Amino acid sequence: MELIIEGIKKAFILIFTGDREIFEIMLLTIRVSGMAVIISMILGIPVGLVIGLNNFKGKKFVISIINTGMGLPPVAAGLFVSLFLWRSGPLGFLSIIYTPTAMIIAQVLIASPIISGVTLAAVQQINPKLKYQAMSLGANKWQVLWILIKEAKLPTLAAIMAGFGGVISEVGAVMMVGGNIKGQTRVLTTATVQMVRMGNFDIAIALVIILLFLAFAVNLALTLIQQKENITWTQRSWR
Repeated sequence: MELIIEGIKKAFILIFTGDREIFEIMLLTIRVSGMAVIISMILGIPVGLVIGLNNFKGKKFVISIINTGMGLPPVAAGLFVSLFLWRSGPLGFLSIIYTPTAMIIAQVLIASPIISGVTLAAVQQINPKLKYQAMSLGANKWQVLWILIKEAKLPTLAAIMAGFGGVISEVGAVMMVGGNIKGQTRVLTTATVQMVRMGNFDIAIALVIILLFLAFAVNLALTLIQQKENITWTQRSWR
């Protein structure tokens, strides 16, 4: 118990004294995970929409691949990215192994299937009659698509939160492709592992508290947006 209390004290000291190394780690964590989620949104949401709104041969097989990707072990993602970015790999000429860019790629590989899968599930839950009702009122295919996207907006925000939670807490893949290099690729999760290995449990607890605070802050912001949209949608439905 004393160790936990010391860790909490250490977290406040590190934050409020402006520890340069901790702030660099925090900023890199936010930058890497933030970019990974943005890219995953750009890739994952359209894929989920296209698959969910269209019927085609092999659709079940494609969905099963996405669902499998949602449970992809992070170390597997790290291994795949490492093999491609290694010096002797197909993309080794880029020389981005053990850089934040490689970490972002690994996290995109983890988050994209999550966002696609949740978006896909949300679209499939939309009442099919809504599409035909919009078409009967004269809406073209793009207007129908926009209406369906608006209907899936709340679950899509949940997909983004799930994707963010999956990458900001990840350690295996980012350590494999980033190397946990001090001042270059060290993020909160890998720094925590390093502190535990060194026996600095108070600093490790402090880093975890900071990580939880960041995750809570981002998810709180997304939740407020989600609930605001939910209230607006409920009010409109009652009119």
